[in-house]
Order: sequence, then C-alpha cells, then structure tokens
Amino acid sequence: MASSSPSAPQGSGRPEEEPALSAAERAEYDRLRKAAAVRHRCWRYTAGCVLLVLAFLLAPLAVVATWVDREVVDTDRYVQTVAPLASEPAVQNVVTDRLTNRVVGTVDVKAITESLTKALQKAGAPPVVVKHTPALAGPLKSALTHTVHGVVSKVVTSHQFAQVWDEANRVAHAAVVKVLTGEGNSAVQARGDTIVLDIGTIVDKVKQRLVDAGFEKAADIPKIDRTVPLLQVDKLQQAQGVMRLLDVVGTWLPVVGLALVALAVWVMPAHRVALMSAAIGIGVMMIVLLIGLAVMRGVYLDSVRPATMPRDAAATIFDTFVRFLRQSTRTVLVIAVITALAAYLYGPGRGARAVRSGAARSTGAAGRALA
Repeated sequence: MASSSPSAPQGSGRPEEEPALSAAERAEYDRLRKAAAVRHRCWRYTAGCVLLVLAFLLAPLAVVATWVDREVVDTDRYVQTVAPLASEPAVQNVVTDRLTNRVVGTVDVKAITESLTKALQKAGAPPVVVKHTPALAGPLKSALTHTVHGVVSKVVTSHQFAQVWDEANRVAHAAVVKVLTGEGNSAVQARGDTIVLDIGTIVDKVKQRLVDAGFEKAADIPKIDRTVPLLQVDKLQQAQGVMRLLDVVGTWLPVVGLALVALAVWVMPAHRVALMSAAIGIGVMMIVLLIGLAVMRGVYLDSVRPATMPRDAAATIFDTFVRFLRQSTRTVLVIAVITALAAYLYGPGRGARAVRSGAARSTGAAGRALA
C-alpha cells in the first residue's frame, strides 16, 4: 500500500528563509557596525577640526584685509579716517613746524643783511654800525621764524585748514587709486621716479597771511618745492598687482572664512558644540589681533626718531589710522561672544537649563504682571 503522507508543495513561490544569525555572528556584526560608525565619526571630527583651524587662521586675516581694502579703495572711508588728524594738537604742531621751516628756509637772511650793510654804507652810517650789521642775521631769522610760526599756527588751527586737509587728502587718495588701478590720469603726477602730492594751497594761504600781517616781502617768496612724495614709480606695476590682489582678497576672504565655519559646523556630528567652538576660536583670534595691534603700536613708536616726529604725534597718527580696524575687531569679538553664549544656553548643560528656566519664569511673571 502506497504511503499517504503529504509531500512538500511544488512551485509554491515562497522565498527560502535565510538562516538566523547565531549569537556569535550577531555580536561580530554589531562590533563591525560600531567600528565603522566610530571611524565615520572620527573622520567627521577630523575634517571639522581642520576646517575650524583654517577658519581661525583666516579670521584675523579677513578682518585686516577688509580694512586695508576699504582704506585703499574707498576714498570717502580714507578721508573719514584721516580727517580727525587735522584737529589733533600734536599733528597740528608737527605741520606748523614743518611749514614754518619751509617758509623760513626760502628767505635769504644773509642776503638781507648784506643789502642792509650796503645801504648803511651808502647812507654814511658809522663804521661800527656797518661792521656789526651782519650780526643781525641771527636775531632777524629768529624774529622771522617766530612771526611765521604764529601765522602758520593760525592757519593750521583754523577751520579752513581742516577743509583744505580733507580736500587735499580726498584729491590725493582718488588720484592714487586711479594710478594704482590704471584708470586714466589724475591730478597727482609722476615726477621722475616719484608720484607727488601738491600742497601749494596751504603754502599760498601762509604767504597771504604773512602779507596781511605786514610782511610785504612775503609776496616775493619764490615758488618753493610744494610737493610731498607719495609713491615710487619704479614699483608702480608691483603696486598695481597688489591692488588687484587686495581687491579680491578683501572681498572674498571673509566669505571664505564664513563658508569654512558653516562647513565645519555641518560636517561635525555635534553641530551645537562645533558652533560654540567656532565662536570661541574666532573670539580668541580677535583678542590676539588686538594684542598684535598693541605690540605693533609700541614697535612703531619706538622706531620713530624724536627728531623726525614727536612721540605724541606719532601715537595720534597710528591710533587714528587703525581705529576702524580696532572697531571691526571688537565688533567681531562681540558677535563671537554672543554666538558662543547662545550655543551654550541652547545645550543640555545644567547651567544652560537653569538660565532657560529662570528666563521662562521671568517672562511668565512679566506676562502675568502686564495682564
């Protein structure tokens, strides 16, 4: 009798079930998966740290490059930077002394005393008077210097001087920018191998003040050298190349720095911690930049010889020129501190939770009080 036991269904189409993993195989699988995850996180942390380090290094460079770019390219910003110098007493004293020396240097005191000697001889003056006439050169020069210094001081400390100062710097800066960018001609011209700035307007005002003060001879003062050297022409092509590079760097370096920070925060697994680290690092670099400016100030003041410029005038000039750089650095520092605090307070730390709870209670109490 044939066996009646049922046979397995043919062609059922059901997939053949995979055998279950043993405990040892499951443990090995979990171990490998965790190891891969750890390697992936390590790579993300490493890449994020590299990006953050690059961002930290670029942060002060970006601030400085942006400041230099604006000072060099933007004429209005440059004039705004140097305008306070015209009203600084230390700078006014330097300008007064130098203009006085230039004006007095054009007067031939020796020729005046020789003419006086000849006139006295023709007039029959006593020989002893004629003999001692050349000795008047010293007192005459001192009196002339004192008078010219007073007149120049009035000009330099006047409101008109501030206007002339601004206009002269505006014209000079615009001209230099045109020269460096190669965009046509300008009022500043090249003389030999030097680009010069004409300060004749100030000299003409001093001469007119001298004439008004009773020194008619001042009208006969010759056209002295009234230019200030600005730039060596033999380095003009290099300067133009630096100008183009500065325009690119000053514009894009901050963008690159922000992009590096954003990419680092996105790459690292702990986004909040990455943002807080980025803010702290940039803040530290801003502090380093401020310290560097202080060190540079001391080095600059030590390098200025007192015979060339008084220390107080040199300090005023340095502080005036870098004040916008200091302001920008402090602004970035404040933003970094605020960002770091916000990232910390958003986290799960005990202090952050306490601050959030306190803020919520205070807000609720204020709302109930206003209701």
